[in-house]
Amino acid sequence: MNRKLFCEISPFTYRLSMEKEILKRHLQDTLHKTHFASERTETLLPVLVYRHNSLIRRRLGNVNMQLQENKAINLALAVKHIDGLLIRPGETFSIWKLIGRTTKRKGYKEGLTIAKGKPSQGIGGGMCQLSNLIHWLILHSELTITEHHHHDGLDLFPDFGRQIPFGTGTSISYNYIDYRFRNNTANTYQIRLWVDDEYLCGELRAVEHQPHSFHIHAENEYFSRENNVVYRNGEVYRDIIDRETGKCLESQLIRTNHARVMYDCPPSLIIKEDNK
Repeated sequence: MNRKLFCEISPFTYRLSMEKEILKRHLQDTLHKTHFASERTETLLPVLVYRHNSLIRRRLGNVNMQLQENKAINLALAVKHIDGLLIRPGETFSIWKLIGRTTKRKGYKEGLTIAKGKPSQGIGGGMCQLSNLIHWLILHSELTITEHHHHDGLDLFPDFGRQIPFGTGTSISYNYIDYRFRNNTANTYQIRLWVDDEYLCGELRAVEHQPHSFHIHAENEYFSRENNVVYRNGEVYRDIIDRETGKCLESQLIRTNHARVMYDCPPSLIIKEDNK
C-alpha cells in the first residue's frame, strides 16, 4: 500500500501544507527582490494592443448555475485591484500580488474551483477565468510570460461557445500557483478590466505600437480513444507577424494538447479509435 502524503492525511494537514507553500512563495519573492507592477491610473494609454470579452455565465456540464452567479460577484471584486495597472519596463505582473486572498470577509462568494482534477467549489472561485483572459491578452503582446500553469492535461467541460483555442487556459491558487509575466521591452503597457451584465472585459494598452502583431490558432485537433479513455488532442500555435508588411515571421508551437476528457461525450462527437 502506498503511503499517503502529509497533505492527504486530513483536511487539516492539507490546509497546513497549503499555508507552508504560501509562506514559501512570500519568502521567495522577498529574497529575489522582484519589482512587481503596482501603480494604477484611470488615464488610458493611447495604443490599443488587443481587446477581448469573456462570457461570465457559461453552462459547464452539471455545475450549479448559482456558482456562476457568485463568480460574477467575485470577478467584479477582483478586477478593481487590476484595472488601470501600468506595467513599466523591468516590472513583473503577479495576479495574486494585486488581488490578495479572496476571503469571505472581503465579500467573495463560493464559486467554481478545480481540486484534484475535478470540479469543486470554494470562496473566491472563478478566478481562473480572470487569469485566462489576462493570459489571452498577453499572448498578443511582446511581454514575457514567466509563470503559467495548465489544468494538468484535463478537458473538464464540454465546449460552450468557445472563442479561443483549447489549451490556452490557466490554473491559479493563492499564492503559490500564480500567473506572472515580465516587461522586458522599452514600452509601457496597461491592463484594463471591467465586468458588465454578461461579460468579463479586458484590454491591453501601451504607450507605443508594437513592432509585431500576433495570431493564436489551433491545428490538428481531434478526439481519440486510447485504452478506453477519450483524449482531446491538438496543437496551439502563435504566429508572429510584422506589422508593416503583414508577413508571418515565425510560427511558434506554444502548446501540445493530450487532455483526458472528464465528461460524457455526446453521440455526435467523432472519436478516432486506437488500433489495439
